[in-house]
Amino acid sequence: MKILDCTLRDGGYHTKWDFDHDLIVTYINSCNHLPLDYLEVGYRSIPLNGYFGEYFYLPKHVMEKLKSQSNKKLAVIINEKDIRPDQVQVLLSPCVGLIDMVRLAIDPKQFERALKLAEAVKGLGFEVGFNVMYMSKWKEQTNFLKILPEIKGIADYFYMVDSFGGVYPQDVRDTIKMVKSFVSDVPLGFHGHNNMELALINTLTALDEGCDIVDATITGMGRGAGNVKTELLLTALNAQGRMEVDFNPLSKVVDAFSELQKSYDWGTNLPYMVSGAHSLPQKDVMDWVGKRYFSFNSIIRALQNQALGIIDNEDLKNIDLTFFKCKKAMIVGGGESIKKHNEAIRDFLNENREIFIIHSSSKNAGFFKDLNNVQFFCLVGNEGVRLEGLFGDEKPQNIIGILPPFPRKMGTYIPEFIREKSYQLENNRFSGPASENVTSIVLELCYEIKASQVLVVGYDGYSDSVSENQLELFNENEELFLEASNLKIQSLTPTKYQNIKHKSIYSLL
Repeated sequence: MKILDCTLRDGGYHTKWDFDHDLIVTYINSCNHLPLDYLEVGYRSIPLNGYFGEYFYLPKHVMEKLKSQSNKKLAVIINEKDIRPDQVQVLLSPCVGLIDMVRLAIDPKQFERALKLAEAVKGLGFEVGFNVMYMSKWKEQTNFLKILPEIKGIADYFYMVDSFGGVYPQDVRDTIKMVKSFVSDVPLGFHGHNNMELALINTLTALDEGCDIVDATITGMGRGAGNVKTELLLTALNAQGRMEVDFNPLSKVVDAFSELQKSYDWGTNLPYMVSGAHSLPQKDVMDWVGKRYFSFNSIIRALQNQALGIIDNEDLKNIDLTFFKCKKAMIVGGGESIKKHNEAIRDFLNENREIFIIHSSSKNAGFFKDLNNVQFFCLVGNEGVRLEGLFGDEKPQNIIGILPPFPRKMGTYIPEFIREKSYQLENNRFSGPASENVTSIVLELCYEIKASQVLVVGYDGYSDSVSENQLELFNENEELFLEASNLKIQSLTPTKYQNIKHKSIYSLL
C-alpha cells in the first residue's frame, strides 16, 4: 500500500501553480516525517497560452531544490493531450535523476495514442503511471479496455481517476474487477475527487480491493471539489492499525494549508455535488463558482440542463418595445450610493414618470418599488429568486422581466408573478466574457429600445482593496461602457468608472 500526495499539482488549479516559498518548505519538511511514498510536485508542460506558474512548468532549479529537501520519491504529471512522443526528450531530460515517476493524464478515447507517449517516457528510465480519466464512464467506453494488456512492461501503475467525483464504493469494486479482467498483473491506483464527499470511503474501498497506490492532498486541496484529504486518510489508516502516523508534522502542514484555504475556499458545495452525481465536467463549475454574479441555483440549472441534454429549459418571446413611446432609461446598479442619494433619485423619477427604470440588480429595487415608472428587471443569476423575496405576494403591474437571448448558458428561472410579462432580448451585441455580465444585458436593452438618453445610478465601482473577482467585474463593466459609448451614458451618482460621463442628480432637480 502506497500513498502519493499530489497537493502541489492538483492544488495548483487554485493558485495557478504558484506557491509561497515558506509554504513549500513547511510542506516538504512535514511530508518527510509522514508515511507518504511519493510527492507529485507539479506538471511538466510545453509552453501554453495564458499564465501558469512555477509548479506547472517546474524548471530544473526548482526540481533540484525539491530533490535536495525531500526524502520521498518525486513525481510529475504531463497532459497527454498536449504532448507528443517526439517532444518527450526535450521536455523530460531535465527531470532525469530528479524525478522518479512521470504520470500521464489520459482521456480514454486517446488511450492508444497514449501508449506511444508512455513508451517514450519509459525509454528515459522513469517509472510510468497511466492516469486514465472519467472512470464513471468507462462502462460506456470499453474500446480502450480491450487494449489494456499492451501496458504490460510500460506501466508501473494503472490509475483509475474519478474525474467527476461521482462514483460510489460499489462502482470502485466493479471497476477494479473489470480492469483486472483485462490486465491482472499491473499494479492499480485510485485518484478520487470529493464532489459527493465519498473520496475517503472510495479510497479505502480501493485499498481493500487490492489497489497498490492511492492519491490524496493536504486539506483536500485540488481541482473543483478537491480530493480525499491526506490528513483524513492517514488518520483513518492509523485508527485501523494499518500505519503509524506522527501527528505533529501532519498538524503543522494542515495548519499551513488551512490558512491558504481561507483565500481560495476549495472543497465541495451544492453545484459540485450535482456535477458529480451526473458525471459532468468540473471545469465549468469551477469557473462559474468563481463568478460572483453566478448564483448556486443558476449554476445548478445549467448543470441540470447539461444532464438532460438540452441547451436551455425555456424559450421566450422576444420583447417588442415598439409600443413604448419614451426612449429614456435609467439603469439602477447595486452600489451603496443609491441609499445615500435615493430621495433625490426618487424625486427625479417622480417628476419624469416616462423614464424606464432598468434594474441590473434587485439589491436596491426596494427604494423604487412604489414608483409608477415602468421597471425592467434583468433575470440573470439569482435575480429571479431575489425578486420573489422583494415582492412576496404582491403582483405589481408596472414591472417587466428581461432575459438574455435564447439559449441562456445558465438556464432560465422566472418568478411566476411576472411570467406573462417576461421576454428575452433578440441579440447581444457584446461578445467575449463580458457578454455574460448583467451590464451587457441592460445596455443591450437600451440599444433595442433605441434609447435617446441613458442615465446611470448606483454603478459606484470599488474601493482600492478589491478581490480578484470584483476587479474582473469592474474591468468588464469598464470595457462595456466604452463599447457602448454611442449611447451617451451619464452617471448621476458618484462613480469610479471613467468610460461614462459624470453628472450630478442634484443638478436636475
